[in-house]
Amino acid sequence: MPQPDSTLVAFPKSPPPARRPRDPRIDAFRGLALVMIFIDHVPGNPYEGWTIRNWGFSDAAEGFFVMSGVAAGIAYSGRFLAPELARHGLWEAVAPMWKRAWTLYLVHLFLTVWAIGIFVWGAQTFYAPELLEKINLRQLFENTRETLLGFPTLGHQLGYVNILPAYSVLLLAGPAMIWLGLRRPWLLAALSAALWVAAGLWRLNLPNYPNPGGWFFNPVAWQAVFVTGLLTGIFLRRGERFVPKSPWLLTAALGVLLFVLAWRYVPELGPWLNRQMARAGAAGVPFNFVSHDKTFLAAPRLIHVLALVYVLSYPDWIRRACASALGAPFRLLGRQGLLVFSAGTLMALFCQVLMTADGSGASGWLAWLLPPLGVAVMLIAAHLGDLRRPRPGGPPAGSATHAGGEGPARRVRTGGVVSAAD
Repeated sequence: MPQPDSTLVAFPKSPPPARRPRDPRIDAFRGLALVMIFIDHVPGNPYEGWTIRNWGFSDAAEGFFVMSGVAAGIAYSGRFLAPELARHGLWEAVAPMWKRAWTLYLVHLFLTVWAIGIFVWGAQTFYAPELLEKINLRQLFENTRETLLGFPTLGHQLGYVNILPAYSVLLLAGPAMIWLGLRRPWLLAALSAALWVAAGLWRLNLPNYPNPGGWFFNPVAWQAVFVTGLLTGIFLRRGERFVPKSPWLLTAALGVLLFVLAWRYVPELGPWLNRQMARAGAAGVPFNFVSHDKTFLAAPRLIHVLALVYVLSYPDWIRRACASALGAPFRLLGRQGLLVFSAGTLMALFCQVLMTADGSGASGWLAWLLPPLGVAVMLIAAHLGDLRRPRPGGPPAGSATHAGGEGPARRVRTGGVVSAAD
């Protein structure tokens, strides 16, 4: 009786499951938001008049939170599907989000230390002691022990280095958001809206220390735009829209954007509307409905960014533009979001120091030169980061391959035969 052959037999490699093409709008708009955040973080430069904050009530920070939510919904929601939870367990779904939150926390501390170093260097080099009173640095030198405790506990955050803590907190809550968003998306949206209202009614926020007050980017309020992006990403992952296309909704969103432009730039209209909001506030309407407060993401800012997101997500030509050669630099920046944000933050702080030392303001040559130089540094950082990305179709670093060299081998025992299968 012939004995089973124990040699390894290479079966033909089965084709991998088809992957949905990456939506170019996600990286392109995230990259554009990062450029605008950098420009806005260099006050007094002539380019800041062209960022999104000049065209409405919201600015690039709201866009950053929306796109971060979209990216999180696409990247993490698949692990929370019932079959994946049954196969791998809950921790395998939760751990990546919490690990990312920890990474953001460490990057925040890194940027905080560098921000202190940059401004202390500027104060000493340019004999500009006033720099030590900017970006919330005064407490560090007047109340050192308490402030040093406030840095790692996130109670004391420096100006222009305070967006990552809120994002980190939202990622910690992200698993619960995604679990509910996959099963009851409109319930998640309703709870998010209710929490936003409660934040304004009762001034809910995480506390500062040693300063009084709360976080500038209040995660209890800013979760509203993050959840909007998260639900959008969950639906995009399965090829759907969270809010369907509707000519009526598009007309309403365009109307909001035009109304906001008129509010800002039509003489007498803006002041009159602001007075009406003040009267409504005096009559007892919650302040986050009748102000432009950024910390609590007041209604004019929230409605503006929601309308803007809907309009930009509607026409197909915007998708094509984002996928074009003109959109390539922004897609590159968006793919390396955290690295680019960090590089842009450090460059913005250097630019602030240099422009303060120069003293010539927006008319000086530094104000024209430094922002393009900073964007160039961001592009270089993104390119270097992109070089480390695994190439599509290539095996993971360090993986074993079978004799054909086409990918990692998986050993399967069937009867008396050991086979190598892809």
